[in-house]
Amino acid sequence: MSAAAGPYGATPQTPGFDPSHVVPKDGLNAWASPDPTVSSVPLDPLLPVQLLSRLGDWGQVLCSNGWSAWVDARLLVPLPKSPPGAGGPLVRTADARRLLARAEETLGQYRAAVEELAAGRTDAGTFHGTTQGLRIGVVVDGEAVWVYDAEHDQWCYCDGTAMTTLAARKPAPPPAASTGSAAGAPAGAPAPGPVLAQPTRLSGGGQGPPPHGPGEGS
Repeated sequence: MSAAAGPYGATPQTPGFDPSHVVPKDGLNAWASPDPTVSSVPLDPLLPVQLLSRLGDWGQVLCSNGWSAWVDARLLVPLPKSPPGAGGPLVRTADARRLLARAEETLGQYRAAVEELAAGRTDAGTFHGTTQGLRIGVVVDGEAVWVYDAEHDQWCYCDGTAMTTLAARKPAPPPAASTGSAAGAPAGAPAPGPVLAQPTRLSGGGQGPPPHGPGEGS
């Protein structure tokens, strides 16, 4: 890998570049390969990068201009994920009172069912059937109110009568199959890269993640 063009040159954005992390505020040492003896151009503080792969503590990152390098992936700062369903535009409704009234009504139904159970007029089975399907959620903090819309399975923010939809829940994607991890490696296979039991911060001078794993040196 060559760093001749530099990671910060005025080159076009790399198609498909999707930053997943940023460089720490102190910057980050970089290497041309997962080898602490092959140093490269350091990365600027708070530079957005895309983590392409992991090899133990090493991480290969891609910059927006297509330049890539290997870094100590433990020091990268992950970017926050988008909240569920927040990709669309904010939607304002005319009034928040309908949801507040629905929450009050549902809470009254639940409390009545609890009173019947506590008084011995119903049993646990009846209580279970009576409360099935009841879903409410309200947080009040002064003039700010977060209320759950059970009909549309979404949370809304209210600051009086105006209401804004924050996020609608959508099914979580199935967990991805583990690939290239030490847990999925055959018994007795070597670790894919340097993995340390305790974190180690780089201090410059060409020092990289130690080239040995736990129990292979001091």
